[in-house]
Amino acid sequence: MSGNNSQTAISRIGWVDFSKGICIILVVLLHTTNGVEKAFGMESWLHGFIEWARPFRMPDFFLIAGLFLSRRIDRPWRSYFDTKVVHFAYFYIIWMTVWYVLKLPEFIGQQGLESALLLYPLSFIQPLGTLWFIYLLAVFFVATKLLRNAPVVVIWLAAAVLHAMHIETGARVIDEFAARFVFFYSGYAFAAYAFSVADFIDKQKTASTLNGLVIWAVLNAWLVFGGWSLLPVVELAMGYAGTAAVIAVGVLLSKFNFGKFVGYCGQNSILIFLSYFIFMAGTRIVLLKLDIINDPGLVALIVTAVAVVGPLIAFQIVKNTPLVYMYRRHPAFRLTQTKPAHKTGLSQQS
Repeated sequence: MSGNNSQTAISRIGWVDFSKGICIILVVLLHTTNGVEKAFGMESWLHGFIEWARPFRMPDFFLIAGLFLSRRIDRPWRSYFDTKVVHFAYFYIIWMTVWYVLKLPEFIGQQGLESALLLYPLSFIQPLGTLWFIYLLAVFFVATKLLRNAPVVVIWLAAAVLHAMHIETGARVIDEFAARFVFFYSGYAFAAYAFSVADFIDKQKTASTLNGLVIWAVLNAWLVFGGWSLLPVVELAMGYAGTAAVIAVGVLLSKFNFGKFVGYCGQNSILIFLSYFIFMAGTRIVLLKLDIINDPGLVALIVTAVAVVGPLIAFQIVKNTPLVYMYRRHPAFRLTQTKPAHKTGLSQQS
């Protein structure tokens, strides 16, 4: 990775946290908006923004998740498996169970008792709900380690082809792997370039960076709403361009120490990701029952705010109780004694 001094390293960590914060907020906004629009039976004024962010919303999440993998990938399998597989499996099983229990009455009503009961064991194969993200992270970490000695260009080209094929088998692990692995692998294989881009942006005048972001935003909108964004090569390029834009915003926020809450969300992204659905669903139900706000866009924004802040507050409440192990891996479920650098982060930066 590029960079020659500790100040640069500190800056990098800063922009990564801000970028991750942007990612997790965009993901929560997507799901809250979709849920609110479904409840209202109409699109909100946020719908256009959600669609505009589609080309880069998940690509940047996965690419950033792979940025620091080169520091750990050559570790012994036991240590690697502990931090990159068991770590995510632990949280997936806990929160998948919570999700399943809360939605069981709904599942029974939709599928019948027998199918609803079978859904739980099947969730170990077919990821449940939005938790497919951390399920896929474990798969990506294993796949990348297995492929670490293969030619980078060959693996990247193969991953790019899979992405372009828009595979839809109905098996979520297969479909999402095909669609997302190219970005995760890019984060790992081309991390030095990502950090170089961040360093380059950091050295530019703020006005130049903002002008570049405006041009990108307009071009992204033109491609999305012009119907070009799903073309294979265009879609891939837009994913990378959008990721570069998120990095640029992260660099600016870190550079001027602005929007600290966004950075805090990035540092604690797993807290938000794992349990935001509880606060999302609860707040949406309350607002709809109160029937005070009739604007679905405004409702979606309120629900998003609660869904982002709620898990952070919940963690502070339970952090000195046994319930903290819903957010922090219990020592009994570690294969090694080494503790991760960031106990509550989706990916470590060291």
